[in-house]
Amino acid sequence: MIKLCVFDFDSTLMDGETITEFARSVVKEKEVADITRRAMAGELDFFESLVERVAYLKGVKVSEIEKIAKNLPFITGAKELIDYLKSKNIKVVVFSGGYHIATDHAKKVLGFDASFANILHEKDGVLTGLVGGEIMFGYSKGAMLRELKSLLNLNSDEVMCVGDGANDVSMFREAGLKIAFCAHEILKKEATHCVDTKDLREVMKYV
Repeated sequence: MIKLCVFDFDSTLMDGETITEFARSVVKEKEVADITRRAMAGELDFFESLVERVAYLKGVKVSEIEKIAKNLPFITGAKELIDYLKSKNIKVVVFSGGYHIATDHAKKVLGFDASFANILHEKDGVLTGLVGGEIMFGYSKGAMLRELKSLLNLNSDEVMCVGDGANDVSMFREAGLKIAFCAHEILKKEATHCVDTKDLREVMKYV
């Protein structure tokens, strides 16, 4: 029986990539989107790609980023799936290589239990182009899930994960039920199930 579900955020719960949306404010969305695509396909080191992408945001006002974060679109069925999981007493957590400024707002809207993500460093209300946080490396999600399993006294068969990119591989290897959602090939290889329809309600049939 599943007791914990861990979701990726960008392109899994959120329809798109948070950093690309932020980068529109400095007209660098194409450059950032290309780096993200290559990182999620496993072509680039995740930490290096994270640092490179965030550097583009240097000088952007935090208030502008907050406004964008509160208006990010969600994948069809995101709220319904989370409500369904919680109705089954499954804890729902988000692991994001993105940013708390987005996941903290999404938590209020979608109703998941907690999120682990990164923090955009700011000084005097302006982004410095630096980043820190909990999910900064390619292995971070797997390491975090191991800690959660230990804390909650869960085995892998009691855990499910839903994600789309290379930095989800490490957490997939800690779970029994692994659902690749509209995913890159590198993650599909690690999955127990693949959903290629862009509707999260499709995931319900596997729980």
